[in-house]
Amino acid sequence: MTAALLLVATLAGCAADGEVRARPSEVSPPVSPPSGASSAPPTGRGPAGTLVVADFGADTVTFLDPSKPDGRSARSSVEVGTAPYGIALGDDGTAWVATAEGVAAVDTTTRERTALIPYETATGPVTTGEYRGGGMGITLSPDGRRAYVGVNVPGGNGVLEVVDTRLRKVIATVPVGRRPFDVDVSRDGRHVYATGHDSFDVTVVDASSWKRRRIEVAPYGTGGGLGSWLKPHYTAVRPSDGALLLPFEGERLAVVEPDTGRIRIERMTADTHQHGVAVTPDGTLYVVGTGPIDPAEDEGPSLTVRTPGGDERVIPLDGPHEDVAVSADGRTAYVSGGFTRDGYWDGLSVVDVRSGEVTRLPVGERPLGIAVL
Repeated sequence: MTAALLLVATLAGCAADGEVRARPSEVSPPVSPPSGASSAPPTGRGPAGTLVVADFGADTVTFLDPSKPDGRSARSSVEVGTAPYGIALGDDGTAWVATAEGVAAVDTTTRERTALIPYETATGPVTTGEYRGGGMGITLSPDGRRAYVGVNVPGGNGVLEVVDTRLRKVIATVPVGRRPFDVDVSRDGRHVYATGHDSFDVTVVDASSWKRRRIEVAPYGTGGGLGSWLKPHYTAVRPSDGALLLPFEGERLAVVEPDTGRIRIERMTADTHQHGVAVTPDGTLYVVGTGPIDPAEDEGPSLTVRTPGGDERVIPLDGPHEDVAVSADGRTAYVSGGFTRDGYWDGLSVVDVRSGEVTRLPVGERPLGIAVL
Protein backbone atom coordinates (compact mmCIF):
# COMPACT_ATOMS: atom_id res chain seq x y z
CA MET A 1 0.00 0.00 0.00
CA THR A 2 1.21 3.55 -0.69
CA ALA A 3 1.05 6.46 1.71
CA ALA A 4 -0.60 9.77 0.85
CA LEU A 5 -0.20 13.38 1.81
CA LEU A 6 -3.17 14.28 -0.35
CA LEU A 7 -5.50 17.01 0.81
CA VAL A 8 -9.15 16.11 0.38
CA ALA A 9 -12.31 18.15 0.94
CA THR A 10 -15.63 16.45 1.49
CA LEU A 11 -18.94 18.05 2.41
CA ALA A 12 -21.39 16.47 4.83
CA GLY A 13 -24.14 14.45 3.22
CA CYS A 14 -27.86 14.46 3.85
CA ALA A 15 -29.65 12.99 6.87
CA ALA A 16 -29.97 9.25 7.16
CA ASP A 17 -33.29 7.51 6.66
CA GLY A 18 -35.24 6.41 9.70
CA GLU A 19 -37.27 7.74 12.58
CA VAL A 20 -35.97 9.66 15.56
CA ARG A 21 -37.78 8.91 18.79
CA ALA A 22 -37.20 10.93 21.92
CA ARG A 23 -38.73 11.49 25.30
CA PRO A 24 -36.98 14.38 27.12
CA SER A 25 -35.43 13.12 30.34
CA GLU A 26 -36.34 16.26 32.24
CA VAL A 27 -40.02 15.32 32.11
CA SER A 28 -39.53 11.62 32.76
CA PRO A 29 -41.03 10.47 36.07
CA PRO A 30 -38.83 8.80 38.68
CA VAL A 31 -38.52 5.06 38.20
CA SER A 32 -37.66 2.20 40.50
CA PRO A 33 -34.26 0.52 40.15
CA PRO A 34 -34.23 -2.44 37.74
CA SER A 35 -35.00 -5.83 39.19
CA GLY A 36 -32.05 -7.19 41.12
CA ALA A 37 -30.23 -3.85 41.10
CA SER A 38 -28.92 -1.94 44.07
CA SER A 39 -30.75 1.32 44.87
CA ALA A 40 -27.69 2.82 46.60
CA PRO A 41 -25.76 5.47 44.67
CA PRO A 42 -22.19 4.65 43.64
CA THR A 43 -19.70 5.23 46.42
CA GLY A 44 -16.94 6.57 44.17
CA ARG A 45 -14.37 5.07 41.85
CA GLY A 46 -12.28 2.07 42.78
CA PRO A 47 -8.51 2.32 43.31
CA ALA A 48 -6.81 4.73 40.90
CA GLY A 49 -4.92 2.99 38.12
CA THR A 50 -7.14 -0.10 38.15
CA LEU A 51 -8.00 -1.36 34.66
CA VAL A 52 -11.60 -2.13 33.73
CA VAL A 53 -11.81 -4.51 30.78
CA ALA A 54 -14.79 -5.84 28.78
CA ASP A 55 -14.46 -9.60 28.27
CA PHE A 56 -16.29 -10.07 24.97
CA GLY A 57 -15.97 -13.84 25.18
CA ALA A 58 -16.96 -14.28 28.82
CA ASP A 59 -19.93 -11.93 29.44
CA THR A 60 -17.96 -10.21 32.20
CA VAL A 61 -16.02 -7.10 33.09
CA THR A 62 -12.66 -7.74 34.73
CA PHE A 63 -10.92 -5.43 37.22
CA LEU A 64 -7.15 -5.72 37.11
CA ASP A 65 -4.30 -4.15 39.06
CA PRO A 66 -1.55 -3.83 36.42
CA SER A 67 1.13 -3.28 39.07
CA LYS A 68 1.02 -6.94 40.11
CA PRO A 69 3.64 -9.13 38.43
CA ASP A 70 1.22 -11.50 36.72
CA GLY A 71 -2.08 -9.69 37.26
CA ARG A 72 -3.82 -12.77 38.65
CA SER A 73 -3.45 -11.92 42.32
CA ALA A 74 -5.42 -8.68 41.95
CA ARG A 75 -8.01 -9.66 39.36
CA SER A 76 -11.75 -10.04 39.77
CA SER A 77 -14.68 -10.22 37.37
CA VAL A 78 -18.38 -9.41 37.45
CA GLU A 79 -21.02 -10.68 35.03
CA VAL A 80 -22.56 -7.81 33.05
CA GLY A 81 -24.40 -9.31 30.05
CA THR A 82 -23.74 -11.18 26.84
CA ALA A 83 -20.67 -10.20 24.79
CA PRO A 84 -19.69 -6.85 26.37
CA TYR A 85 -17.94 -4.48 23.97
CA GLY A 86 -17.30 -0.81 24.88
CA ILE A 87 -16.85 0.82 28.31
CA ALA A 88 -17.38 4.41 29.48
CA LEU A 89 -16.39 5.55 32.99
CA GLY A 90 -18.41 8.12 34.93
CA ASP A 91 -17.00 10.48 37.54
CA ASP A 92 -19.43 8.99 40.06
CA GLY A 93 -17.70 5.62 39.87
CA THR A 94 -20.08 3.91 37.47
CA ALA A 95 -18.78 1.97 34.49
CA TRP A 96 -21.29 1.86 31.64
CA VAL A 97 -20.86 -1.22 29.47
CA ALA A 98 -22.40 -1.91 26.05
CA THR A 99 -23.50 -5.55 25.87
CA ALA A 100 -25.62 -7.55 23.44
CA GLU A 101 -28.52 -7.45 25.92
CA GLY A 102 -28.45 -3.82 27.06
CA VAL A 103 -26.32 -1.22 28.80
CA ALA A 104 -24.93 -2.52 32.08
CA ALA A 105 -24.13 -0.18 34.98
CA VAL A 106 -21.31 -1.40 37.24
CA ASP A 107 -20.25 0.14 40.55
CA THR A 108 -16.45 0.20 40.32
CA THR A 109 -16.02 0.31 44.10
CA THR A 110 -18.26 -2.60 45.10
CA ARG A 111 -17.68 -4.31 41.73
CA GLU A 112 -21.33 -5.16 41.32
CA ARG A 113 -23.68 -4.74 38.39
CA THR A 114 -26.38 -2.34 39.53
CA ALA A 115 -28.52 -2.24 36.38
CA LEU A 116 -29.01 -3.75 32.94
CA ILE A 117 -30.94 -1.33 30.76
CA PRO A 118 -32.51 -3.06 27.73
CA TYR A 119 -32.35 -1.47 24.28
CA GLU A 120 -35.47 -0.21 22.57
CA THR A 121 -34.15 -1.27 19.18
CA ALA A 122 -34.99 -4.78 18.00
CA THR A 123 -31.69 -6.54 17.22
CA GLY A 124 -32.88 -10.14 16.95
CA PRO A 125 -31.84 -13.01 19.23
CA VAL A 126 -29.08 -12.29 21.74
CA THR A 127 -25.94 -13.86 20.30
CA THR A 128 -22.16 -13.63 20.47
CA GLY A 129 -19.52 -13.22 17.79
CA GLU A 130 -18.15 -10.43 15.63
CA TYR A 131 -21.45 -9.46 14.00
CA ARG A 132 -23.75 -9.89 16.98
CA GLY A 133 -26.50 -7.35 17.52
CA GLY A 134 -26.53 -4.91 20.42
CA GLY A 135 -24.26 -2.26 21.85
CA MET A 136 -20.81 -1.50 20.48
CA GLY A 137 -19.30 1.95 21.03
CA ILE A 138 -20.37 3.91 24.12
CA THR A 139 -19.55 7.27 25.67
CA LEU A 140 -20.88 9.68 28.31
CA SER A 141 -21.93 13.31 28.04
CA PRO A 142 -19.45 15.65 29.77
CA ASP A 143 -21.85 16.11 32.69
CA GLY A 144 -22.40 12.35 33.01
CA ARG A 145 -26.17 12.62 32.70
CA ARG A 146 -26.43 10.65 29.48
CA ALA A 147 -24.81 7.55 28.08
CA TYR A 148 -24.75 7.29 24.30
CA VAL A 149 -24.46 3.79 22.86
CA GLY A 150 -24.20 2.66 19.25
CA VAL A 151 -26.47 -0.34 18.70
CA ASN A 152 -25.69 -2.73 15.87
CA VAL A 153 -28.72 -4.07 13.98
CA PRO A 154 -27.63 -7.13 11.98
CA GLY A 155 -28.39 -6.62 8.31
CA GLY A 156 -29.38 -2.98 8.65
CA ASN A 157 -28.40 0.49 9.81
CA GLY A 158 -27.42 1.04 13.42
CA VAL A 159 -29.11 3.17 16.07
CA LEU A 160 -27.77 5.61 18.65
CA GLU A 161 -29.63 4.98 21.91
CA VAL A 162 -29.55 7.62 24.62
CA VAL A 163 -29.69 6.50 28.25
CA ASP A 164 -30.61 8.81 31.12
CA THR A 165 -28.00 7.74 33.68
CA ARG A 166 -30.11 8.89 36.66
CA LEU A 167 -33.36 7.26 35.60
CA ARG A 168 -31.50 4.37 33.98
CA LYS A 169 -33.74 4.16 30.94
CA VAL A 170 -33.54 4.87 27.23
CA ILE A 171 -34.89 8.34 26.43
CA ALA A 172 -34.17 8.64 22.69
CA THR A 173 -33.21 6.59 19.65
CA VAL A 174 -31.57 8.06 16.55
CA PRO A 175 -30.74 6.17 13.31
CA VAL A 176 -27.03 6.18 12.42
CA GLY A 177 -24.69 4.20 10.13
CA ARG A 178 -24.08 0.47 9.94
CA ARG A 179 -22.20 -1.26 12.78
CA PRO A 180 -21.41 1.75 15.01
CA PHE A 181 -17.97 0.63 16.21
CA ASP A 182 -17.37 3.82 18.16
CA VAL A 183 -19.35 6.66 19.75
CA ASP A 184 -17.77 9.93 20.88
CA VAL A 185 -18.99 13.29 22.12
CA SER A 186 -17.84 16.87 21.54
CA ARG A 187 -16.05 18.69 24.34
CA ASP A 188 -19.06 20.93 24.99
CA GLY A 189 -21.51 18.00 24.86
CA ARG A 190 -23.54 19.52 22.03
CA HIS A 191 -22.82 16.82 19.46
CA VAL A 192 -22.44 13.06 19.45
CA TYR A 193 -20.43 11.22 16.80
CA ALA A 194 -21.29 7.65 15.77
CA THR A 195 -18.69 5.96 13.56
CA GLY A 196 -20.38 3.60 11.10
CA HIS A 197 -17.89 0.89 10.15
CA ASP A 198 -19.92 -0.73 7.37
CA SER A 199 -21.30 2.55 5.96
CA PHE A 200 -17.96 4.41 5.70
CA ASP A 201 -19.21 7.35 7.73
CA VAL A 202 -19.59 9.37 10.90
CA THR A 203 -23.09 10.49 11.90
CA VAL A 204 -23.11 13.84 13.70
CA VAL A 205 -26.09 14.03 16.08
CA ASP A 206 -27.27 17.24 17.75
CA ALA A 207 -27.69 16.33 21.43
CA SER A 208 -30.61 18.71 21.94
CA SER A 209 -32.71 18.34 18.76
CA TRP A 210 -31.51 14.84 17.66
CA LYS A 211 -31.06 16.18 14.12
CA ARG A 212 -28.29 14.34 12.32
CA ARG A 213 -25.88 14.71 9.42
CA ARG A 214 -23.85 12.06 7.65
CA ILE A 215 -20.18 12.64 6.80
CA GLU A 216 -18.66 10.05 4.50
CA VAL A 217 -15.12 9.19 5.60
CA ALA A 218 -13.58 6.97 2.94
CA PRO A 219 -10.04 8.01 1.96
CA TYR A 220 -9.70 4.79 -0.09
CA GLY A 221 -13.21 5.03 -1.58
CA THR A 222 -16.14 2.73 -0.86
CA GLY A 223 -15.34 -0.01 -3.37
CA GLY A 224 -15.87 -3.47 -1.99
CA GLY A 225 -18.83 -2.39 0.13
CA LEU A 226 -19.46 -4.62 3.12
CA GLY A 227 -16.48 -6.79 2.15
CA SER A 228 -13.99 -3.93 2.23
CA TRP A 229 -11.24 -3.77 4.86
CA LEU A 230 -10.65 -0.07 4.19
CA LYS A 231 -13.33 1.29 6.51
CA PRO A 232 -13.38 3.56 9.57
CA HIS A 233 -13.26 1.82 12.94
CA TYR A 234 -12.65 4.11 15.92
CA THR A 235 -12.53 7.89 16.29
CA ALA A 236 -10.78 10.26 18.68
CA VAL A 237 -11.85 13.86 19.35
CA ARG A 238 -8.81 16.15 19.27
CA PRO A 239 -8.70 18.25 22.47
CA SER A 240 -7.27 21.37 20.84
CA ASP A 241 -10.03 22.01 18.29
CA GLY A 242 -12.62 19.21 18.42
CA ALA A 243 -11.56 17.70 15.08
CA LEU A 244 -12.30 14.01 14.59
CA LEU A 245 -9.27 11.77 14.02
CA LEU A 246 -9.79 8.50 12.13
CA PRO A 247 -6.75 6.35 11.23
CA PHE A 248 -6.69 4.07 8.19
CA GLU A 249 -4.20 1.26 7.50
CA GLY A 250 -1.24 2.92 9.18
CA GLU A 251 -1.05 5.13 6.10
CA ARG A 252 -3.67 7.84 6.32
CA LEU A 253 -5.18 9.87 9.16
CA ALA A 254 -8.50 11.46 8.24
CA VAL A 255 -8.88 14.76 10.12
CA VAL A 256 -12.56 15.68 9.99
CA GLU A 257 -14.09 19.06 10.80
CA PRO A 258 -17.46 17.94 12.19
CA ASP A 259 -19.15 21.32 11.68
CA THR A 260 -18.39 21.53 7.96
CA GLY A 261 -17.66 17.95 6.96
CA ARG A 262 -14.33 18.94 5.45
CA ILE A 263 -11.65 16.27 5.58
CA ARG A 264 -7.88 16.58 5.42
CA ILE A 265 -5.67 13.52 4.99
CA GLU A 266 -2.34 13.32 6.83
CA ARG A 267 0.34 10.69 6.37
CA MET A 268 0.84 7.84 8.86
CA THR A 269 3.76 5.40 8.94
CA ALA A 270 2.81 2.05 10.58
CA ASP A 271 1.52 0.40 7.36
CA THR A 272 -0.83 -1.99 9.18
CA HIS A 273 -4.58 -2.44 9.56
CA GLN A 274 -5.73 -0.20 12.42
CA HIS A 275 -8.56 -0.26 14.96
CA GLY A 276 -8.62 1.33 18.44
CA VAL A 277 -7.58 4.91 19.21
CA ALA A 278 -7.10 7.08 22.28
CA VAL A 279 -6.00 10.69 22.69
CA THR A 280 -4.50 12.26 25.80
CA PRO A 281 -5.19 15.85 26.95
CA ASP A 282 -1.95 17.09 25.38
CA GLY A 283 -3.13 15.82 21.97
CA THR A 284 -0.93 12.72 21.71
CA LEU A 285 -2.73 10.09 19.63
CA TYR A 286 -2.42 6.34 20.27
CA VAL A 287 -3.47 3.97 17.47
CA VAL A 288 -3.69 0.17 17.59
CA GLY A 289 -2.37 -1.77 14.61
CA THR A 290 -3.99 -5.19 14.36
CA GLY A 291 -1.74 -6.68 11.69
CA PRO A 292 -1.42 -6.87 7.90
CA ILE A 293 -4.16 -7.19 5.33
CA ASP A 294 -1.56 -8.58 2.94
CA PRO A 295 1.39 -10.14 4.82
CA ALA A 296 3.52 -9.85 1.71
CA GLU A 297 3.25 -6.05 1.74
CA ASP A 298 2.07 -4.81 5.13
CA GLU A 299 3.59 -4.65 8.60
CA GLY A 300 2.52 -6.53 11.71
CA PRO A 301 0.63 -5.48 14.87
CA SER A 302 1.83 -2.31 16.56
CA LEU A 303 1.00 0.71 18.65
CA THR A 304 1.53 4.10 17.00
CA VAL A 305 2.28 7.03 19.31
CA ARG A 306 1.70 10.23 17.32
CA THR A 307 2.54 13.72 18.63
CA PRO A 308 0.25 16.71 17.95
CA GLY A 309 2.79 17.80 15.34
CA GLY A 310 2.53 14.51 13.44
CA ASP A 311 5.77 12.79 14.49
CA GLU A 312 5.27 9.06 15.04
CA ARG A 313 6.85 6.20 16.95
CA VAL A 314 5.69 2.73 15.96
CA ILE A 315 6.07 0.15 18.75
CA PRO A 316 5.76 -3.49 17.58
CA LEU A 317 3.28 -5.76 19.38
CA ASP A 318 2.96 -9.52 19.46
CA GLY A 319 -0.33 -10.64 17.95
CA PRO A 320 -3.59 -8.82 17.07
CA HIS A 321 -5.04 -6.22 19.45
CA GLU A 322 -8.21 -4.11 19.50
CA ASP A 323 -8.40 -1.07 21.76
CA VAL A 324 -6.14 1.14 23.89
CA ALA A 325 -6.31 3.21 27.07
CA VAL A 326 -3.59 5.39 28.59
CA SER A 327 -2.61 5.93 32.24
CA ALA A 328 -3.31 9.31 33.84
CA ASP A 329 0.37 10.27 33.74
CA GLY A 330 0.69 9.32 30.07
CA ARG A 331 3.57 6.93 30.71
CA THR A 332 1.78 3.63 30.08
CA ALA A 333 -0.55 2.43 27.33
CA TYR A 334 -2.73 -0.64 27.82
CA VAL A 335 -3.72 -2.46 24.63
CA SER A 336 -6.43 -5.13 24.68
CA GLY A 337 -5.72 -8.40 22.89
CA GLY A 338 -9.32 -9.35 22.16
CA PHE A 339 -9.63 -8.21 18.51
CA THR A 340 -13.02 -8.31 16.78
CA ARG A 341 -11.80 -10.85 14.22
CA ASP A 342 -10.01 -14.19 14.46
CA GLY A 343 -6.60 -14.30 16.08
CA TYR A 344 -7.43 -12.68 19.42
CA TRP A 345 -5.71 -13.64 22.68
CA ASP A 346 -6.77 -13.38 26.33
CA GLY A 347 -4.58 -10.61 27.65
CA LEU A 348 -3.25 -7.07 27.51
CA SER A 349 -0.03 -5.59 26.21
CA VAL A 350 1.37 -3.06 28.69
CA VAL A 351 3.51 -0.53 26.80
CA ASP A 352 6.04 1.75 28.46
CA VAL A 353 5.56 4.80 26.24
CA ARG A 354 9.03 6.23 26.88
CA SER A 355 11.13 3.11 26.37
CA GLY A 356 8.82 1.15 24.08
CA GLU A 357 9.16 -1.90 26.34
CA VAL A 358 6.14 -4.24 26.13
CA THR A 359 4.99 -6.74 28.74
CA ARG A 360 1.89 -8.94 28.66
CA LEU A 361 -0.73 -9.52 31.34
CA PRO A 362 -3.48 -12.14 31.41
CA VAL A 363 -7.03 -10.86 31.76
CA GLY A 364 -10.49 -12.23 30.88
CA GLU A 365 -11.59 -13.95 27.68
CA ARG A 366 -11.25 -11.94 24.45
CA PRO A 367 -10.87 -8.47 26.00
CA LEU A 368 -12.09 -5.56 23.86
CA GLY A 369 -13.07 -2.29 25.58
CA ILE A 370 -10.66 -1.01 28.22
CA ALA A 371 -10.58 1.96 30.60
CA VAL A 372 -8.36 3.17 33.45
CA LEU A 373 -9.80 4.26 36.81
